[in-house]
Amino acid sequence: MKKIASAGIVAGITLLILSVIGLYATIWLFPSLATQYFDPAFDAQSSRVMIYFLHPFVISMALSWFWNRTKGVLTGSFLTRGIEFGLIYALVAIFPMIWLIYSAMNVSLPMVATWFVLGLLQGVIAGLIFEKMNP
Repeated sequence: MKKIASAGIVAGITLLILSVIGLYATIWLFPSLATQYFDPAFDAQSSRVMIYFLHPFVISMALSWFWNRTKGVLTGSFLTRGIEFGLIYALVAIFPMIWLIYSAMNVSLPMVATWFVLGLLQGVIAGLIFEKMNP
């Protein structure tokens, strides 16, 4: 349990730092995409904004548990296992949710595509951290 929690915390800190960097990179590289977040559906001024900063820790703890349950099934090198873990997470959890959001909400395809890429990168990075800390 200690390995799961410690790997989850390290992954959470890493994902938080990368998500903040990604937020600023999106604003700088894709300003037209960033302006879509000014839609009233995205209420960044509410008291719930802290949930954004807690998300990397919630997802990393869940993925750490999932890694512990599935690490024996993944084969290959360090990088291969991390990428495969990220792909499994993206295809099982992220893609169906993105599909649902795109079909039910008024969001653009480029916006949900960036969310998919973010989820995929989170899974791969977390997988690499878990591979190092809990092989």
